Amino acid sequence: MDFRIISLPPFTAATSGPSPAFDFSPEGVLGRFNAYFSSIKPSPRDSFMPRDFLFFNREKNGLEWWYALEEGMPDGGYEKASFDGGLFLTYCYWDHDEEENRRLYQEAVEYIEGSGIFELDERPGHYSMGHIITPPEAIQALGKGMMEAFVPVKLKDI
Repeated sequence: MDFRIISLPPFTAATSGPSPAFDFSPEGVLGRFNAYFSSIKPSPRDSFMPRDFLFFNREKNGLEWWYALEEGMPDGGYEKASFDGGLFLTYCYWDHDEEENRRLYQEAVEYIEGSGIFELDERPGHYSMGHIITPPEAIQALGKGMMEAFVPVKLKDI
């Protein structure tokens, strides 16, 4: 697989907080957070980049969703978190295909370890995360969406 390395800028995010139950129901932590940020329309300048990121927060033992805020954007009363940005290796797979995600993640880790250039950079607040890249109208037509995974890396001290 060919991976790409990208840079994400630092940002402040509204956070769902952890959901140990992974609850996406309309009343659940993640479902309510999805409704909050789905109602926000970013400015045209900021609409081309991913704004929401889903990850497993190891410290809090739950699935957590962040939404990158721009100045003046409503936080919905949600707690805010700071993200320091950095380099990420990315790959794509169909959302909910966890077997393919695990396979590609393992391949990504092997690539990182064998690169001689990069090392994994997972740490509190800086985990592997995902973002649905398929527009809602295409998900409706296809019946599924594509997930882009972001694996944090850093340059090795050589």
